[in-house]
Amino acid sequence: MSAYIVATVRVADAEKFAAYGKGIAGLSEQFGGESIVKGPVAEWLEGDPSPGERVVVSRYPDADAARAYIASAQYQAAAALRAGAGEVIMRLLVDPA
Repeated sequence: MSAYIVATVRVADAEKFAAYGKGIAGLSEQFGGESIVKGPVAEWLEGDPSPGERVVVSRYPDADAARAYIASAQYQAAAALRAGAGEVIMRLLVDPA
């Protein structure tokens, strides 16, 4: 069953947040992850907009692989670099098919 990490991101300090991005570059792939889409929200269809919000969606072979990526020492070290640089909300979705 494929699993997806869906993250919403709001960046407050682009330079500091870039260090996080460099720290995780290529890491997802080591856990079988593949980038599906990432970028700014093009249009709000419903709800209260959050200006500047970006969305990142990555697919993994299964939920365990997605969790292993987030739990990895390299990811955790990079996540520490983004402290105060913005807000990241991550969700795990599992495709039951």
